[in-house]
Amino acid sequence: MASVTRDDVAAALSTVRDEESGKDVVSAGLVQGLVVREGHVGFSIEVDPAKGAQKEPLRKACEQAVKALPGVLSVTAVLTAHRNAPSPSTPKGHSHAHPEQPRAPQGAMQIPGVKAIIAVASGKGGVGKSTVAVNLALALAKLGRRVGLLDADIYGPSVPRMMGLTGKPESKDGKKLLPKEKYGIKTMSIGYLVNEDTPMIWRGPMVQSALTQMMSDVEWGELDVLVVDMPPGTGDAQLTMAQRVPLTGAVVVSTPQEIALIDARKGFVMFEKTHVPVFGIVENMAYFVSPGSGEKSYIFGEGGARRMAEKLGCDFLGEVPLHMTIREKSDSGEPVVATAPESEEAKPFLDIARRVGEHLDRALGGGARKAPAISVED
Repeated sequence: MASVTRDDVAAALSTVRDEESGKDVVSAGLVQGLVVREGHVGFSIEVDPAKGAQKEPLRKACEQAVKALPGVLSVTAVLTAHRNAPSPSTPKGHSHAHPEQPRAPQGAMQIPGVKAIIAVASGKGGVGKSTVAVNLALALAKLGRRVGLLDADIYGPSVPRMMGLTGKPESKDGKKLLPKEKYGIKTMSIGYLVNEDTPMIWRGPMVQSALTQMMSDVEWGELDVLVVDMPPGTGDAQLTMAQRVPLTGAVVVSTPQEIALIDARKGFVMFEKTHVPVFGIVENMAYFVSPGSGEKSYIFGEGGARRMAEKLGCDFLGEVPLHMTIREKSDSGEPVVATAPESEEAKPFLDIARRVGEHLDRALGGGARKAPAISVED
């Protein structure tokens, strides 16, 4: 069977008519970020923000039209909403945007009711960032704060599995989603909206739109802090968060070995350049605890993140051991801080949360931080 092509997908979408414009969705310029890769198709449909709920049948019609193509294995279609001022050279009501070109970034968003936002980030994958983010959020809640947890890792969402949550979020009004709640915190993840086995093949603009919607189109309610589990690295998602969201601060997660520390330094510098305060560095997998004897083995080296924090002039927030219980409970959807808060395994996360809480209180005492403009240096 021949592989499906972009032209095939565009032809299928051109059969779907948008009643409002009277044109097909391709001619109307509604299809954005079209990606076709090995039978997996992804695209967004750009609509008026006020008409998002009304356009859901259009999204489904587009999805069904593409699914009917031979060779299509999966389709991920999302509604995106942009407000763009026309450029001086573009007549009002017309757009010259190409489907794969990002639109001009929106201004900084504010999330009503959310007092502070913390990004939990890492320079590379595989350092246990999501484990730290989930348990940090739960620990902050244990210490008396109203907490939300946003899984911003579009390509590898971990929060649904780690929190033991499944199913799609509900909506009261068809416009805003209700976060899924468990263990006393509110959560949102792209993993609730797509099948766990569906590969995310989105390009930058689609990632940015999805992140924006998961913050602004969710009824977070009154929160003291929203913890954001960032995707690893320093790409589109991180810059979107730094540019559009007034982050109160960031926590950088690393492991002790030098290769991880090099990437962690890049993450630190990225936040520094975008004027986001780094609360400190967490050393995950600091040492291995033998299940039998409890003996510590520093299999990845010892104290690397602590030394890096000293060199960079930021706080060392604490170290988390490589412990079987932490891993097993994360895999089973029963995070150690939520299910065994008095245990030795939970103690490092609670200690880190106390230190992060001190940074939060100092930051909020100085007033809310405005989202920065990003400059590109040669």
